[in-house]
Amino acid sequence: MGALALAVFVTLSSCVSVCCSGNTHSAEETLRMEKKPQAAAVKELQTSECEEATHDHEALAQILETNPEEPAEEAAGSATCGEDDEEEDGFSPSEAHRRDLDPCFHYTVLDQAWRATNSSTKSKMCDRHVKWAGWYRLFYNGRSLQMPERCVPVNKCGTHAPLWLAGPHPRRRDGVVTRNVCGHWKDKCCAFLSTPIQVKKCPGNYYVYKFTMPSTCYLAYCADVNTLVCGQCSKYELCVSRDKINWRCKKKNTIPMKVHFFASFPAPLTGKVKRIKYSRVLVNTGRAFNRWSGVFRAPVRGVYQFFFSTQASGAGLKTDLWLVVNDYWVAVSRTLLPRASSAGSLSTYMTLLNRGAVVYVTQDGGQSWADAASVTITFGGSLLVQWRESE
Repeated sequence: MGALALAVFVTLSSCVSVCCSGNTHSAEETLRMEKKPQAAAVKELQTSECEEATHDHEALAQILETNPEEPAEEAAGSATCGEDDEEEDGFSPSEAHRRDLDPCFHYTVLDQAWRATNSSTKSKMCDRHVKWAGWYRLFYNGRSLQMPERCVPVNKCGTHAPLWLAGPHPRRRDGVVTRNVCGHWKDKCCAFLSTPIQVKKCPGNYYVYKFTMPSTCYLAYCADVNTLVCGQCSKYELCVSRDKINWRCKKKNTIPMKVHFFASFPAPLTGKVKRIKYSRVLVNTGRAFNRWSGVFRAPVRGVYQFFFSTQASGAGLKTDLWLVVNDYWVAVSRTLLPRASSAGSLSTYMTLLNRGAVVYVTQDGGQSWADAASVTITFGGSLLVQWRESE
């Protein structure tokens, strides 16, 4: 720790001597906006650096407090998390692998009060001193929040030029997006166009960020305290704001899904048929029925009603058609004729299904009759009521 303090002191002493001598070319080379305006901004900032150099020991000490066993440049958070905001009953190995790679479940907590948009500290912080690695989630005193999408006043967020997100946060379906980051200085909201960062929206109405080293000092990423309310929104709500200052939770406008299907098999069936492939599809609203496999897969959670029928003939021959839901035989359509004749049988079944549930019809024995012109061996169903996933 003593060697680290000595190294920090030597670094700061070098910084002071360089900035006070008026040598600004190294900072100018890091800027990514127009050269002349940014060069002037850098010169102004470096003048401020001379004034703030005496406070850098205190600023770096704050970072060191985050992880006293590591160098200051590596203290970019407090913990690595793998929490799930939404509990699930279970998931497949492929989903487990996906989660292992998903930054929504593997990020570093960044809970530093000085980053708040309402924070103004004597010691100015600079995120160029931080060695950023991986993904981060912003917190303020243990409560989740997000970066501001508006210009933040200078000397806020514990720095000279606060960094804000120059673009909207993504939606869930957008996945990982790249956004520009601006630093406000001297009445110019984007006086510094820092290195772009990556952003992703996660289940539970929070965001993770892949921060990068800013273009110069003193710049630091902001945490917008006005968005603390967003952490209270349910997964059926959006956090919205017209002025990017006042935020609120708003219920999502969901359109109920329409699901209807009706299919038939155009030929006789004899004996056991594990899964009837109803190849003649008359209705398939919502495209949840697969004619090639004969399987209906529930697209959403809700209450469904199914029907299935057969036409049987012959004396003393029992014909059984079973409705199978997730490999459970749940309902039967049975025909047993005491004498030579022909008769049809229709059965219905109503149930609550989770999204992804598999439904099909099997013939357990007997003989069902149909031809290309008839509609006697049938299978169909409808979604009656769509339910929320948590209900």
